Amino acid sequence: MTTSRLRDDIAALLAAQRLAVLATQDQNQPYTSLMAFAHTADLSTIVAATGQETRKHANIMAEARVSLLFDNRANSENDFTQAISLTAIGTATPLPVSSYPHYSALYLAKHPALRSFLESPSTVLLIIIIERYLMVDNFEHIREMIVTP
Repeated sequence: MTTSRLRDDIAALLAAQRLAVLATQDQNQPYTSLMAFAHTADLSTIVAATGQETRKHANIMAEARVSLLFDNRANSENDFTQAISLTAIGTATPLPVSSYPHYSALYLAKHPALRSFLESPSTVLLIIIIERYLMVDNFEHIREMIVTP
């Protein structure tokens, strides 16, 4: 399978899903959070928002390395052969205010109902720079894509 096909499969899954599981670390323990997200067309960046007073924000400030899990499961027996999961591994950082217009527009295009949350003074927009993706389909078929800037 070509890198182009894998890139297309990743883009299709990200476009179809609205939520992901973000994994951070809290004192060397994994911590997961369900997050709304958006992605850039080149797949290099995931955008998410969180409150400044959340555990996930504190975890990211202490350790920027994170992973995200995206999937298309339907919670049915068919998931064992038909579900696709995608792990993205990268580094999360709060977005500089100068970059807000571009990334907030991207986020709100996918999640218009979250405008008031995003515009709250206590909300931080995060960018996650992706290093690699691991896609699993057909229960155990694994493909990897390294993201080059």
